[in-house]
Amino acid sequence: MSKDSIALIGFMATGKSSVGKALKKRLGKSYRFVETDQVVIEIAGKSIPKIFTEDGEAKFRDYEIEACKRVARLSKAIISCGGGVVLNQVNIDVLRQSCYIILLTATPEVIYDRVMREGIKIRPLIDKKDPLKEIEKILHYREPYYYSSTEIVIDTSEKQIEEIVDEILLKTNLLKKKKK
Repeated sequence: MSKDSIALIGFMATGKSSVGKALKKRLGKSYRFVETDQVVIEIAGKSIPKIFTEDGEAKFRDYEIEACKRVARLSKAIISCGGGVVLNQVNIDVLRQSCYIILLTATPEVIYDRVMREGIKIRPLIDKKDPLKEIEKILHYREPYYYSSTEIVIDTSEKQIEEIVDEILLKTNLLKKKKK
């Protein structure tokens, strides 16, 4: 199976959705943009905060595995993965079959600023007394998972979305493959 999709992984607020949408736009109508979190919502029939509250994180991760299996079957997809997708190796193995896996990173402070702009309540994992400390703690735990899942890493802290898109297209050669 040739790789014609991109899976964007990384912690929350590193730019996966924004970059993914811009990437889809650049690649054109033959590509689609999908968020694994949205697929999880469709599978569960409820919002992510509600899944965490009513069913717990373990059930959310089960839904996430199913979501990854579904999106990995898509051709020409730009996939924005939930921040914890790397916690289950099955997700990475499934995505790796059809996708270039690209890690987007940012500093804890940049992540905190971005999350605070959009509202902490929609981010149940860090809805704590000290969100920045929680971001640092979770990032520290997940870092080995993120870096072992990919060879392509892009720090989004100081870059514009278009710069990130250019870098992804350069590193994956996807634009050249599209023209063939």
